Amino acid sequence: MGHAVSRRVLTICTCLQENGTKVTFGRAHKLAAFVVLLVPTLALKLASQTNCDDGNGALDSAPPKNLTVQQVIDKLGTAESAAKQARSHYTFKQDVLMQTFSGSSVSGEFHEVTTVSYDANGKRKEDVSYAAQPSLQGIQLTPADMDDIRIFMPLMLTSEDIRGYKLDYDGQQHVDDLDTFVFHVSPRKIEGEQRYFQGRIWVDSQDFQIVKLCGKSGPEKVRVKKRERPQLQPLFVTYRQLVDGYWLPAFTKSDDLLQFPEGARRLRQIVKYTGYKKNGP
Repeated sequence: MGHAVSRRVLTICTCLQENGTKVTFGRAHKLAAFVVLLVPTLALKLASQTNCDDGNGALDSAPPKNLTVQQVIDKLGTAESAAKQARSHYTFKQDVLMQTFSGSSVSGEFHEVTTVSYDANGKRKEDVSYAAQPSLQGIQLTPADMDDIRIFMPLMLTSEDIRGYKLDYDGQQHVDDLDTFVFHVSPRKIEGEQRYFQGRIWVDSQDFQIVKLCGKSGPEKVRVKKRERPQLQPLFVTYRQLVDGYWLPAFTKSDDLLQFPEGARRLRQIVKYTGYKKNGP
């Protein structure tokens, strides 16, 4: 996110629908369904925050049983590669809502709904079905922000991707009904304008796929040259849902204060990836 002048979830355990009904999430009989239901107007009543630990149990730093940490990482890369390949054979809807604030009131927003699909070569195609006139205040969208929505918020760490990251094992953690391995992810090397993810991932202990991630993209640019715009990115948390045996991105939420030199700007984002429909047989 850049400053405009100079420029710029799912709670796994329980969410509220618009009618106030509680909805819980988890694995039943070794199957899981993460159905994401969160109403934007509800979250606007909350203070600005992105909580990475919603729905998490106590962290157990004990090593994995019957596996080494490297074996878990290898299985993660293999499973994520398969999931990413599978996702390229689906059509789904991507609903992006961004809002800026003046105090506790919404001062502007960006709202776009897109149908996403992939061609025979795996190239992403986007068909915009709804796009409101952007009215964000004090913030301008940049290509990096769109990369967040397409790449980093729905991050899938394939075996090839993992080579560029350092994965530090934090322990095991119960996330709703799921047993997970927790890793801190950071880039091995920062080169030029290459962008990366930095944060935590929660890996299902049975399927070895990411079911939750929390962090931000980088690098950020705070101190910039004259006439350049600062580039800050918000902290976000993403949850996945089980689709035909693969954990695919379902929901991202972010509510963060971006600390620009001219002052803080609050940005709230909700991205929903829904209606997965497999293409062909």
